[in-house]
Amino acid sequence: MNIWQPDPDENMVARSSVAFATGAASRVKGMRWFRDTERHDIQHELAGWPAGPSFTPHTSAGSAAQKTLLGAAKVAGVAVMALLSSAGGNVTGTSVAPSEEGKDTPDEPTNEVDDFPVMWAAPMTRARTLPWQLDPGRMKRKNGHTHLIVTDQRLVVVLLSVRERVFEDEMIWECPLTEIEAVTPRNFKEGNDFTITFKDGSWSRLCSSGRQQLMRYLAPPRDLIPLETLPPPQRQAVLDFTAENENSDSAPANITRNPTGRLRAEILLPARLTPAFGIAEVRVTLDAEGRRVDIDDYLPGDF
Repeated sequence: MNIWQPDPDENMVARSSVAFATGAASRVKGMRWFRDTERHDIQHELAGWPAGPSFTPHTSAGSAAQKTLLGAAKVAGVAVMALLSSAGGNVTGTSVAPSEEGKDTPDEPTNEVDDFPVMWAAPMTRARTLPWQLDPGRMKRKNGHTHLIVTDQRLVVVLLSVRERVFEDEMIWECPLTEIEAVTPRNFKEGNDFTITFKDGSWSRLCSSGRQQLMRYLAPPRDLIPLETLPPPQRQAVLDFTAENENSDSAPANITRNPTGRLRAEILLPARLTPAFGIAEVRVTLDAEGRRVDIDDYLPGDF
């Protein structure tokens, strides 16, 4: 495998698949736009970008019709299930549950219901440098997957391709953390979106099934705690945890402090990299005495 690795003085803390977000409200469902600060479409101005789809928001009448059809389909589905059940059938339904953070109320109706910009950028700003491969309308997943990598120094976007069962990374974008003003969760609908706002005022809205993993070190920013600075009980607990999960592909534990004051140690496992999701991790939460905290005893800030 030719997988991207951080510099010797750099720690990778998260890696997950990522793409520009997609509208979920009826008027903008399945759509996205690239805007300047006057809300003009700028996709034709982005250097090196191939042609992509142009979208027109659904009309209010069209949105209402979509909702009516969806409602009718749900009613019909319920009726069919009821009929099958009444006939003695053992029928169960399955669905993919949205993120626990998803919600039906938009935070920014202008940018989530009436319009759906995934890039907001004046000329010569950082957001305009984002790679076109993040756009699902231009990049077909059979040609590769885009992953966002978070380190303690920068953000990196790589294009991961699989050739004859061998993973190959190509770095296509990077940005120092010092150029990032904020990373903000966007919970409308599925709860997988987030925006990265750069210090020049430009921003981008991205989507990742691993949002929680990616944002853990960014919102708010968390500094890594050196192992040698821990008191002996916690230091030994981290060493024991590392030894349990140590192999040739694992990285050293990344240690941070939860809002609860408890320690969190995470180990990334590059050998368990998948194109659709990213790198798997194992983690442990420790109390002040170095004892492992069972998930049943987690406080909200430990999750």
